[in-house]
Amino acid sequence: MTRRDLSIVLGGEAGQGIQSIQVLLLEALKGSGLHVFATSEFMSRVRGGENSTLIRVSDSPVAAFVERIDILVALSPGSVPHLGPRVGPHTLVIGEAESVKHPGMIDIPFGKIAMELGSPVYSGVVAVGFLSSLLGLLREPTVSRIAERFIEKGEAAVAANRKAFDRGFSLAEPKRGLLPVSAAWEKDEGLAERILVDGSDAVALGALAGGCNYACGYPMSPGTGVLTALAGYSRSFDILVEQVEDEIGVINMALGAWYAGARAIVSTSGGGFALMTEGISLSGMIETPVVVHVAQRPGPATGLPTRTEQGDLNLVRYAGHGNFPRAIYAPGDLEEAFRLSQLAFDIADKTQSPAFILTDQYLVDSSYDTAPFDLQTLSFERHIIRTDAGYKRYALSPDGLSPRGIPGYGEGFVRVDSDEHDEDGRITEDLSLRVRMVDKRLAKGKLLSELALPPSYFGPDAARATLVCWGSTKNIVLEAVAELEDPSIAVLHFSQVWPLHPETEAALKHGGRLILVENDSDAAFGSLLAAETGIKIDRRILKYSGLPFSVEELAAAIKGHAEGGSCG
Repeated sequence: MTRRDLSIVLGGEAGQGIQSIQVLLLEALKGSGLHVFATSEFMSRVRGGENSTLIRVSDSPVAAFVERIDILVALSPGSVPHLGPRVGPHTLVIGEAESVKHPGMIDIPFGKIAMELGSPVYSGVVAVGFLSSLLGLLREPTVSRIAERFIEKGEAAVAANRKAFDRGFSLAEPKRGLLPVSAAWEKDEGLAERILVDGSDAVALGALAGGCNYACGYPMSPGTGVLTALAGYSRSFDILVEQVEDEIGVINMALGAWYAGARAIVSTSGGGFALMTEGISLSGMIETPVVVHVAQRPGPATGLPTRTEQGDLNLVRYAGHGNFPRAIYAPGDLEEAFRLSQLAFDIADKTQSPAFILTDQYLVDSSYDTAPFDLQTLSFERHIIRTDAGYKRYALSPDGLSPRGIPGYGEGFVRVDSDEHDEDGRITEDLSLRVRMVDKRLAKGKLLSELALPPSYFGPDAARATLVCWGSTKNIVLEAVAELEDPSIAVLHFSQVWPLHPETEAALKHGGRLILVENDSDAAFGSLLAAETGIKIDRRILKYSGLPFSVEELAAAIKGHAEGGSCG
């Protein structure tokens, strides 16, 4: 491949400012005409522990996690041991020799310089200065970004951080020759038109594009990022964001908002969603829309609360007692996170059913530059009627859709009830009517199937092997296949996992041997495909350590399976 890219990892303890370094570097690199990707792995600690952030820098778009570390900035003694075999002979380790103690490392006294400037908090900006110079970036654009970031703290803070940056910048000048790849980069002048966002931002912006004007949640990583992003946007958009006392209150408040005519989103993670299942069932019975974002993390119970996994598919698919239709979207990249979040509002409103956006820690905490989201192709429609005096909220209809009214909009009385009810919304125990009401609710499933998104196929018409994946594994799988340079391997990616598109069975039969790629221990999506299509995928590549797949490990596993290796 002709791509020229570097993999930079920042390692340190919680509280050492790794995230601040990441933000400043990404902005500086993108501003210099280079494509960037970043993702983090961190322990569930407020202080201490060992965390790391990967930043990929390239002269062409990058959007996937790699194991390779070309430069490691080690801000704590435990950084190198924590990253283990990812630190290889080729890795350029930068840190304070007194504490890091790695053979052949470049000794840069980040902490000592910071203390000379008056506080240990400046060590991160010293590191930004060093890396900016090492990578051949111009000084002034980055200094300007530092000023913009710290201006709220006053001119003294801006001046101190400029000094910290300059100290680091000057230390790297004699060492620029250590990175010959940076001289070969072809800067992309069109990068100024691209946006730099993370998964939480993409979901939040998609919700706003879907007309979201109310958001609520109870803090639970990694779903909290969407709630805080929407809270930030509430300064510019007409949206109310509320932290509720618990997840049961969250789902019921969201349903109340939809009942009153608002368009609400809930953001949570597996453990919090488990508490919402009765409310999800309430949505099904009262036929009131709701949009729920679930950012997956490893379970069961608290599990690994700051890690990633695709383990909640069955939880979201079957949540709630009784039977009722739903739609589940699983975006594979930032553009899909935006577009499918907007679509979830439209589908929930149109079908009067719950719609779910299923992401994971890897997707919501990853960021990269991408084309601006296309606002021209978005549809926005409110499916609410003005009621008349004879309005029946649950009027029986062949397609299962009763006209949805809201209180105060028209003359009708809008009555909803969690018990089985008649067309007016009054409680009933008429068992024959019960059957008609169940059939009415289930009939909406046909419309949801008709509106389902087909899987995306990447590859030749007659593939020797097809990788089947869903959600956040998309970009990693695509880059791994590209690394193999094997034109006979295809990729089939699902961004909607329920209901499945009617042509799913035909798509699975399109391209040779099937290989499932899933960040899950029991291949839940593979089981779902088998149950719905009768096609069992015997060859599986699974990972459930709490980390995402890397391009390198996935490429090796794909090669083994595509060439006839053992199943597993």
